[in-house]
Amino acid sequence: MEDKLFALRSLMASHSPPLDALVVPSEDYHQSEYVSARDKRREFISGFTGSAGLALITKKEALLWTDGRYFLQATQELNDQWKLMRIGEDPSVDIWLADNLPIGASIGVDPWCISIDTAQRWERAFVNKQQKLVQTTKNLVDEVWTDQPPAEINAVVIQPLEFSGRSVADKLNDLREKLVKEKACGIIVTALDEVAWLYNIRGSDVAYSPVVHAFAIVTSSSAFLYVNKQKVSFEVNTYLEKNGIEVREYDAVSSDVILLGSNKLESLSTDGKVNGRDEAEESSNDLIWADPGSCCYILYSRLIPDKVILQPSPLALAKAVKNSVELDGLRKAHIRDGAAVVQYLVWLDKQMQEVYGASGYLLEGDRVNKDKYSDSLKLTEVTASDKLEGFRASKEHFRGLSFPTISSVGPNAAIIHYQPQADTCAELDPNKIYLFDSGAQYLDGTTDITRTVHFGKPSAHEKSCYTHVLKGHISLGNARFPNGTNGHALDILARVPLWKNGLDYRHGTGHGIGSYLNVHEGPHLISFRPQARNVPLEASMTVTDEPGYYEDGNFGIRLENVLIVNEADMKFNFGDKGYLSFEHITWAPYQRKLIDFSLLMPDEIDWLNSYHSKCRDILAPYLNEAENAWLKKATEAVSA
Repeated sequence: MEDKLFALRSLMASHSPPLDALVVPSEDYHQSEYVSARDKRREFISGFTGSAGLALITKKEALLWTDGRYFLQATQELNDQWKLMRIGEDPSVDIWLADNLPIGASIGVDPWCISIDTAQRWERAFVNKQQKLVQTTKNLVDEVWTDQPPAEINAVVIQPLEFSGRSVADKLNDLREKLVKEKACGIIVTALDEVAWLYNIRGSDVAYSPVVHAFAIVTSSSAFLYVNKQKVSFEVNTYLEKNGIEVREYDAVSSDVILLGSNKLESLSTDGKVNGRDEAEESSNDLIWADPGSCCYILYSRLIPDKVILQPSPLALAKAVKNSVELDGLRKAHIRDGAAVVQYLVWLDKQMQEVYGASGYLLEGDRVNKDKYSDSLKLTEVTASDKLEGFRASKEHFRGLSFPTISSVGPNAAIIHYQPQADTCAELDPNKIYLFDSGAQYLDGTTDITRTVHFGKPSAHEKSCYTHVLKGHISLGNARFPNGTNGHALDILARVPLWKNGLDYRHGTGHGIGSYLNVHEGPHLISFRPQARNVPLEASMTVTDEPGYYEDGNFGIRLENVLIVNEADMKFNFGDKGYLSFEHITWAPYQRKLIDFSLLMPDEIDWLNSYHSKCRDILAPYLNEAENAWLKKATEAVSA
């Protein structure tokens, strides 16, 4: 680690101009949350493996900013050369730089790995002390990363209409209507899931996310895909050509953005000849649309600022509001996924009883003496999660996991985004809480579910905490609210039951989920964070419901279902706004022995009984006789 920082600081000193600080974001050229192995620069330089964070290296200090999901994980992974900066508690990176670096300081960043929004916010913060944001021509981390993984060459595949539900032609028509409305001649699309959704293509360039490393540019009459052409087969190229999409090399996007800004890209032909557009059209629609949150700063720098529309991409919302085919696919995918989760719980229950003599999922028992059981059958967080993946892999349309499974026992469950490793993971312990947060990619939908269980005798405190999380989960899932309501307004519904007991959690409560795309999908979310105010929920969106509670060094609890936003049939309709409600599409039982039923209200017990009844009915065709018998017992009705 010391050699890495020393080498990096040497490059900073020899840079022109010399750099007083270097920012290393987590993101790739597309501002992705999850990135390929080659793009994990922040992880390489800091040792912190979480998906969200930002590293800052100055001449004498190294700091790592991350959010509440990762505070505990970061303290465990950072060595003593690094200082943890807690987002929401410590000054933001731009404020820290403005306050701690000298007048006229130069702060370097790879302009491909930073968004327009972020770069402009930092530049405003640096003005008072004449500090400068310097765009490096090379990524300095790449210069010191001697064993950086190579860029993978993975095939682009077509997402069939039977799963996508809408043709490329329809999507392009809608997009071009929006361009006309905004008087724009073109749009730069940089978010990987937006490119994949728009062109109905998928790939495997990023682990767990079926996306392709590609950019897109769409104009009033042309469409371009910027991708390594080695990834595009004859069949896929023919498909793209039929949809009016020209394939160009990935690196050509930089020069083509310049052509777009000078009104010369519209008639760019495959032989490289360039012609300008009609002057009348040029004068009426000459703006370029770029999403300031996802478009990298380098492409914006190629354009005339006054000619750029800095607005959220229209594709983000279009993608988030699912069509009927996508919704149907998501429902079916979640049923198969629920069956896999139940099969896993049945298997896990049996293993815990056979290996450890635990009382099992359904019954409370005395504390188990683990030392009595030393055979090779013992389970670990990794071997257990591998078994869960195996159950999912047997299901129709399975294409892999949607994120690394969080399989966590006892204290590890308090690490919100814990990732077990085979050589360091914990053994399952029937005397401790076990939390698993997992999901899969199916051709017809993406899944994400969390359940928390105990195979011994949970303490009264554990049961109380679990029950308050469950109460918050039920409260949000049962919400009815007027059109125009955002996720910031709804977040409190999941927290109030916890607050009443002095509990809380440091992560958001819900995120959108893709249709065989990213497991975390915007632009909407349910969260206490200010950005949750930006986009109201709409009918046909998907969103998760996942409150939790975590005690460092002890245990963690989280419950998560995926919901579809539906129009609600209400007795009244104040203000003629129309109302919305949620539909649960995740199916797996909550563990009754972790519930303190004395803390539940009658309507909460009624909801639990109804949900469990649906689990039995919906999953029955996908389970064998023994599995159905187990599920029937696990979902027995409880008296109010």
